[in-house]
Amino acid sequence: MHQNWCSAWKPKLDVRFYLSAAGNEPVRDWLMTLPKRARRAIGEDIKTVQIGWPLGMPVVRKLEPGLWEIRCDIPDGIARVFFTTLGATMILLHGFVKQSNATPKSDLATARRRKNEVLYG
Repeated sequence: MHQNWCSAWKPKLDVRFYLSAAGNEPVRDWLMTLPKRARRAIGEDIKTVQIGWPLGMPVVRKLEPGLWEIRCDIPDGIARVFFTTLGATMILLHGFVKQSNATPKSDLATARRRKNEVLYG
């Protein structure tokens, strides 16, 4: 039986941006503030997760049940994109460029709050 070569590249996850109650997409807005090369690098890492899910280090790190981070090397440093999954959909919750080794508590709190909104209403 002949298999279409494209089927190997079929994404395992759809990607959606977190949508706030006000109708904003904060991750999309953040991405648009970054230089084109950084956006491209982050997009490639998101696509890697989409196609290869589930993945672990060095691209994806599980932070806690239902919350992961995509670890992106960009020209100006290191970016992180937090996400959760809902069925076969990856929902991008929060993104930022790291300024220190530790993940800022405020960024983690934002991702947790959005994850809870998405998963539990």
